[in-house]
Amino acid sequence: MNAQAESYVTDDGRTIGPTVMEMKNITLRFGGVKAITDISFDIREGEIRAIIGPNGAGKSSMLNVISGFYVPQEGEVWYKGKKRPPMKPYQVAQQGIARTFQNIALFEGMTVLDNVMTGRIRQMQSGLFSQALWKGKAEKEEVANREQVEKIIDFLEIQHIRKTPVGRLPYGLKKRVELARALAAEPSILLLDEPMAGMNVEEKEDMSRFILDVNDEFGTTIALIEHDMGVVMDLSDRVVVMDYGKKIGDGTPDEVRNNQDVIDAYLGVAHD
Repeated sequence: MNAQAESYVTDDGRTIGPTVMEMKNITLRFGGVKAITDISFDIREGEIRAIIGPNGAGKSSMLNVISGFYVPQEGEVWYKGKKRPPMKPYQVAQQGIARTFQNIALFEGMTVLDNVMTGRIRQMQSGLFSQALWKGKAEKEEVANREQVEKIIDFLEIQHIRKTPVGRLPYGLKKRVELARALAAEPSILLLDEPMAGMNVEEKEDMSRFILDVNDEFGTTIALIEHDMGVVMDLSDRVVVMDYGKKIGDGTPDEVRNNQDVIDAYLGVAHD
């Protein structure tokens, strides 16, 4: 794989395109504590890019920088060839970046269908008055959005729970519903914050399959944080490794697996 090439084809036939997002020398502080220190890496179009590291490495902080929840004190975020100014999370979402959360953030009292429909808000153009009357443009818009949501529900194989309140679902299915809601926004980049956390082996296998299918069939670029190293190495095209807020590795799964700094970090070897 040539990291400088404009595009390349993976061994399984997927096309990885040019850089779509760059994090340049990102430093993030909370008071006097540095959560991220001078980290740079890129995300390429169509790839699955993993961000890994031990607990407290700064992974979630980095994902929050990408999604606009945090604004770094130093460094720049570049998206589609342009420097991105400080943005609110909803503005980042409008650029086509959607995410799931480490702690599930769904509307527990609403059905699966209604939860997934909330992911279509960005596609809803008619005004509040038209939506209340549900006539004309609002009606057509609602029908079109509903059709897209039903396709996603079918794709993720959750038809049997579409009318079930989310609060009644087991943890693994809630994670899948959250993925469905993110996909409903039709993102060009999908950020997944520990999508396998708390899952059993069978649930992890299902989620891994769906992540690969989203990347393959929709062409969605994916950046994910995950602690399960087996999952990361199986899913990812490239991996960036963080430890104590610093980058200690970046490359293909094989390159990272054989990086001594990464091995030391995960084995708990003391730093001088």
